Amino acid sequence: MSNQIESRLKQMGIELPVAAAPVANYVPFVISGNLVFVSGQLPMASGKLVCTGQVGNEASLDDAKGAARQCAINLIAQAKAACGGDLDKISRVIKLGGFVNSGGGFTDHAQVINGASDLFVEVFADKGKHARAAVGSSSLPFGASVEIEAVFELES
Repeated sequence: MSNQIESRLKQMGIELPVAAAPVANYVPFVISGNLVFVSGQLPMASGKLVCTGQVGNEASLDDAKGAARQCAINLIAQAKAACGGDLDKISRVIKLGGFVNSGGGFTDHAQVINGASDLFVEVFADKGKHARAAVGSSSLPFGASVEIEAVFELES
């Protein structure tokens, strides 16, 4: 193991959490062929949501962008579990699906999800560039402001 990704995370001051267990009847990730589909991750840190409420109302754009970054950290933790602990097995971040808890007048969903997209590019460089969706939702589980799912490609 070369641990390039782990080294980059360490340089960035990011310590990955233990991959969270599911809270309902689903699995945290599914591997199909060389793709890893990671279930939606909430902005949890140390067992607590870092941002709740509707963005633009109870939560600020900056707080929600930080929450999206935390979702990305949690997605990477799940991907690490899927890779047997070796993040260097990830050959590409394929796609993100970002959900933003927002009211009817909020239109900066893309800016919120950039918190995750930017982190993936920082961590994985060109391999972190991905397709993506950023959509609004009237509510999310546990009142979270953001939820993000991802698809990763593994080395063949």
